[in-house]
Amino acid sequence: MSQVAYTPRVFSGIQPSGGLTLGNYLGAMKRFVDMQDEGIETIYCMVDLHAITVWQDPDKLRRATRELCAGYIASGLDPEKSILFNQSQVAEHTQMAWIFNCVARMGWMQRMTQFKDKAGKNAQNASLGLLAYPSLMAADILVYHTTHVPVGEDQKQHLELTRDIAAKFNHDYGVDFFPITEPLIEGAATRVMSLRDGSKKMSKSDPSDMSRINLTDDADTIAKKIRKAKTDPEPLPSEVEGLAERPEARNLINIYAALNEQSVAQVMADVGGRAFSEFKPMLAELAVSKISPISGEMARLMQDTAEIDRILASGAARARAIAAPILKQTYEIVGMVGA
Repeated sequence: MSQVAYTPRVFSGIQPSGGLTLGNYLGAMKRFVDMQDEGIETIYCMVDLHAITVWQDPDKLRRATRELCAGYIASGLDPEKSILFNQSQVAEHTQMAWIFNCVARMGWMQRMTQFKDKAGKNAQNASLGLLAYPSLMAADILVYHTTHVPVGEDQKQHLELTRDIAAKFNHDYGVDFFPITEPLIEGAATRVMSLRDGSKKMSKSDPSDMSRINLTDDADTIAKKIRKAKTDPEPLPSEVEGLAERPEARNLINIYAALNEQSVAQVMADVGGRAFSEFKPMLAELAVSKISPISGEMARLMQDTAEIDRILASGAARARAIAAPILKQTYEIVGMVGA
């Protein structure tokens, strides 16, 4: 088979497991918005099939899926420019995943650090889906011949697995069919940390709501959380190197830089020497100006879930138009009759 000419295409997804945070916005959604205007086809997914690798309450899953779609749109994603859909509406994802289950090796899956973290000590009680979901993630990406995926540091291993699966499929069948997808890792705050512990990632599962800024928080709550964020007693340094052993300071500076679309070095030049009593109000004002409009728009959108469902169905139809012929060619390569 001759080499495929791949259309430049970006794909990414977020699990609709509830509770969008500032980390989701800065680490993913803000970057998604930036990319939709760069002349590359952009496909963004609510990966609800990934969410059920651990048990989900059905009503909460439905709400979280719609809320995530509202979050995407409120952050600036345009359903006319980008394809927005939930994963379970496009059957090609799971059909491709089975092919990849037969390409991927058990050893590859068992080395995934996220499986080890989520399964814990009693891996025998984990769902098969939790073990195999990186194969579904590879299918999510490759069923669109995706050329680029924006990923945080914690997802690099899964993209490496996707590249391994693509390379092994191409080698096993003597084709040059799947692209070796490239990661897009950039920005000052690709990994946003807890406001209570700068060594831990900001997470919706943290017991303390003060550890995170939720995209549903109002202006007063956002400002209060930043005022109470953990810091150290030293003034801010003027050089980036001065943040090396100061995780909380580094986190707040990273957040400011990302929200203000500056480099960390530019921020340090502006705020170096200031006390946190000066810097925190600056950060609070900036965060409120950027996040509270998103919170308000999400609330408005969630008043009309029928419109959200219409957007998801329309996006799914557009996604299937791309995925179906790629899956059909995959089946033909593998040797499926009637493909």
